[in-house]
Amino acid sequence: MAANYQSVGNHLTIPAPELVSSGGVVIVGSIAGVALGSAAAGEPVDVAVTGIWELPKVGAQTLSLGEPVYWDSTADLVTETASDNTRLGTVAKAAGPGVATVAVRLVSI
Repeated sequence: MAANYQSVGNHLTIPAPELVSSGGVVIVGSIAGVALGSAAAGEPVDVAVTGIWELPKVGAQTLSLGEPVYWDSTADLVTETASDNTRLGTVAKAAGPGVATVAVRLVSI
């Protein structure tokens, strides 16, 4: 193994940008992931940056398999709306209107 290898990169330990709850979406700059534990602002938190996660979505939207999705940090919901939102990943299982969650495959930004 090369001497400069650090890790697989599936999880990062970063300072929590604000109070985060386990399972919540964390956005720091271009890092988007899901918190693996809870942490107060500034405290270290492990964040998964890969994998498929079931996350809350805008109930009225129809999200199709393979569609890019974004995180609306004001509403704390996955949305198909790119404007003013951070790219989170790709829909891994379609979810129609009236469905409260969607499976999202996280993507490295």
